[in-house]
Amino acid sequence: MRNTVNLLTFFLVCYPIVTASTVVFNVVDYGAVGDGQADDTDAFARAWRETCASLSPPIMIIPSERSFLIQPLRFMGPCESNPLAVLIEGNLVAPIDPSTWKCGANGCNQWLYFYRVEGLTLHGQGTIDGRGHQWWQNKLMEISNSANVRVGGGLRFGNSPMMHLVLHGLQSVFVSDVTIQAPEDSPNTDGIHLQDSTDAHIDSCAIGTGDDCIAILNGSSNVRITNIKCGPGHGISIGSLGKNGQEDRVEDIRVSDVVFLGATNGARIKTWQGGRGYARDIHFQRFWFQDTINPIIIDQFYCNQLSQCPPSNSAVEISNVSFKMMVGSSGRGNVVVLNCSEAVPCRGIVVEDMHIVATGNTQATYNCANVLGRAQGHLVPEIAF
Repeated sequence: MRNTVNLLTFFLVCYPIVTASTVVFNVVDYGAVGDGQADDTDAFARAWRETCASLSPPIMIIPSERSFLIQPLRFMGPCESNPLAVLIEGNLVAPIDPSTWKCGANGCNQWLYFYRVEGLTLHGQGTIDGRGHQWWQNKLMEISNSANVRVGGGLRFGNSPMMHLVLHGLQSVFVSDVTIQAPEDSPNTDGIHLQDSTDAHIDSCAIGTGDDCIAILNGSSNVRITNIKCGPGHGISIGSLGKNGQEDRVEDIRVSDVVFLGATNGARIKTWQGGRGYARDIHFQRFWFQDTINPIIIDQFYCNQLSQCPPSNSAVEISNVSFKMMVGSSGRGNVVVLNCSEAVPCRGIVVEDMHIVATGNTQATYNCANVLGRAQGHLVPEIAF
């Protein structure tokens, strides 16, 4: 079942994660059929157990030109080797009928779950399809409690029953060259959902979903995001933070060079009334908007529940936030909305060099409340705090 790599020039050239001493574990060698009909879950589980137990750097291969039907599956660590790679060249598909999902004792919170796998690399040209259109529940893939994680190389994620790629509790994670797609009306289908993670880099991704393209939540710091295409979707969001009085903390976030095409929001920070903690040192730069409803928005009164949210004098503190070089068009008049708490105003807010027009015959305007900061440079529309 196990073959030492030699003379695999293709992998050595195209995938630097593979070396002459790498050990290969191909899911087909463990009984995977790959016809999109047979249940390949057990074959994947067996291949993973041997991959994880390998003392030499291993690579688990999911070959091209096949579609592998698998049930919810947990790829559990810790593993013997660091690094460890999974090369996804074929397609992974979830059961199309929600009633046929085999959740077992672990439930169905995630379809594919990687836990405590240090040095994990997920690469390839394959597609990971959650086929979630019948129910829109549960996460497509979650990587949790790991360090030195890499995801990319052309991977495609689609139609998640809920969030697509959840990165939770990670130290040093790089996501690049990933495409994520779901229908515009699919609920809660965040593209990339980052939480409790530090040293995160997200680069050169195209994301279009029914919710946030990228969501940055509690416990995230030292995050760098660049070269993103977002739309449809709800933009690149900090939060939501502070729900149910929770103390949340997000800091040191840099987002640059983003194109929004038909997105609901652009750069967004959203917090609930009654929350605690902070969102600080957050900088958005070089954004281009096409028909984005809310290009720039801070909302300290976020409430996405059916019942009215109770007022509160407590709020997540928002400070040292900048929006620089923002250009494009909006589908509504208020192209800048900074709606901050009277009790806990937003401080150190900077809007610099902005040219955003409203489409149609609408005049571009702004709406700011309880904001301390400055607006400077070329400003269309003219705004003041």
